[in-house]
Amino acid sequence: MTDDLAFDAAHVWHPYTARFTAAPQHKIVAAKGIWLTLEDGRRMIDAMSSWWCTAFGHAPEPLVKALQDQAATLPHVMFGGLTHRPAIELTRRLVKALPEGLDQVFYSDSGSVAVEVAVKMAIQAQLAQGRRGRTRLATARGGYHGDTWTAMSLCDPEAGMHAHFGRAIAPQHFVARPPVAYGADWPDEGRLNGLAEVEALFERHGDQIAAFILEPVVQGASGMHFYHPAYLQGLRALCNRHDIALIFDEIATGFSRTGSDFALHKAGVVPDILCLGKALTGGMMSLAATVATRDLAGRVGALMHGPTFMANPLACAVAAAAMDLWQGHDWSAEARRIEAQLTQELAPARGFAGVADVRCLGGIGVIEMKAPLPLDPIHRFCAQTGVWLRPFGRLLYAMPPLTIGPDDLSRVSAAMRMIAGGL
Repeated sequence: MTDDLAFDAAHVWHPYTARFTAAPQHKIVAAKGIWLTLEDGRRMIDAMSSWWCTAFGHAPEPLVKALQDQAATLPHVMFGGLTHRPAIELTRRLVKALPEGLDQVFYSDSGSVAVEVAVKMAIQAQLAQGRRGRTRLATARGGYHGDTWTAMSLCDPEAGMHAHFGRAIAPQHFVARPPVAYGADWPDEGRLNGLAEVEALFERHGDQIAAFILEPVVQGASGMHFYHPAYLQGLRALCNRHDIALIFDEIATGFSRTGSDFALHKAGVVPDILCLGKALTGGMMSLAATVATRDLAGRVGALMHGPTFMANPLACAVAAAAMDLWQGHDWSAEARRIEAQLTQELAPARGFAGVADVRCLGGIGVIEMKAPLPLDPIHRFCAQTGVWLRPFGRLLYAMPPLTIGPDDLSRVSAAMRMIAGGL
């Protein structure tokens, strides 16, 4: 174990860390259900769903079997000029599950790439209509859309994790993050609550803007901000008026995480383009989908994108099995169960001196601190207490697998309260 971790520290570059100064890693040797097993035999609840993707726990048997069966027959084939049953079956399930009209599916390797594809779709559709100036994008501050180049330009330019790239990133149009919290009252005059700024932006710069992209209801990795669904209804109307494509990034929120099948259902709004990923395969492997309406797809023409592993049969077979697992149980009800318990059990943290806010929605619980949290002591604490949490900045949050039971969820809540209270 010591040799492996020493080699890792000397040569392996982990995400969001500086080389040679990062803290030692926990070496995981197995994962099953909600549990991660360390090399020394200790176990931790994966309260992060391994960055939000293992919605149904690690290694569900139907998904493992789908992967094994597909590996024995057709592990991979190029998707240009060819097709295969796993991609067709997955697409059948997606089209059936999504709102009517969202039925043109493009597959890629990861969520960030799904966003890149969505941007290409939107810009190509505008250019094909002769709108040569519509090559920029608009979004709300407080968002996160991935780590590839264009996706980075759509993340919060000041509070986001990519701010240090400065002017190397293409400038986009930003408005204030949706200001009315989820669950609060939305005044009748909704334009006074963030939409007036969007309207003014479209009036001034609509001839430059191809699309507006945002995460519906839950802004994730840039702040865990939960906002009112009425914002999306007003935004849809403004995009229609100015012929600007509306893109929803549901890579993190899709597949019941917010307590509804997709976050868009909370607003009753259908975007022109939808990005999906993470739980699409139940967290077994990487796959993403960019889904467009027939109207928008018809305006794009030949979409100039073709990932080598597009619609990889292994990933598609696992995703189809994950869709069956998802549709065979009311996982949105499980997310609401988790929300109710987290709301009750995290509430005492509101009284802690260092806590700024506590909020829960669906299978997501957040304690926002007044100051950034130190990672090293928290990581040591996680191994000792048996709950894996990885805060970022001032945010301590949990998004456990939707399979977690009440007793284990109480362990997660207790660990979060202990961290927020200063360990």
